Amino acid sequence: METTHRPAARVVCLDAARRLLLLRWRDPFDGTYLWEPPGGGIEPGETPLAAARRELAEETGLDPAAVLDRSVPVDRDVWWKGKRYVGTEHFFVAEFAEERPPLVRTGLLPDERANLDTHVWTARSGLSALPDRVEPPRLEAVLDALVPGGRWTDPPGKG
Repeated sequence: METTHRPAARVVCLDAARRLLLLRWRDPFDGTYLWEPPGGGIEPGETPLAAARRELAEETGLDPAAVLDRSVPVDRDVWWKGKRYVGTEHFFVAEFAEERPPLVRTGLLPDERANLDTHVWTARSGLSALPDRVEPPRLEAVLDALVPGGRWTDPPGKG
């Protein structure tokens, strides 16, 4: 079993209706899918905040300036491409003034283009209804830590 330590940063994106953005990735090794917030590895010499902003722009085309300089550490242990990735990832938050801002994939690397299946803006209540696993497993606790005061809740009539 190969284990890789990979420091990373992710961005919890919330739209005007308090929906969360998740990307659905297909693992090219075994064909399984997983949902997770945008993000990825921290490059040598890069800060976690700079990595979060870069990854957000590359994977979604959303404004990297929306990423706030506030994060929570999350210990990750995930299988991807036949390898076990472990380490602490920094989860940041970004809030957008519009509902379901459109994404663009122009910043994706070729393998990312091939493996990024789709995305969803989901209400909190919709997390458990997603057909594939959600990473990290305790994403709701991460959201509660990042968005204090219950601001990440399902708005009336929104979903």
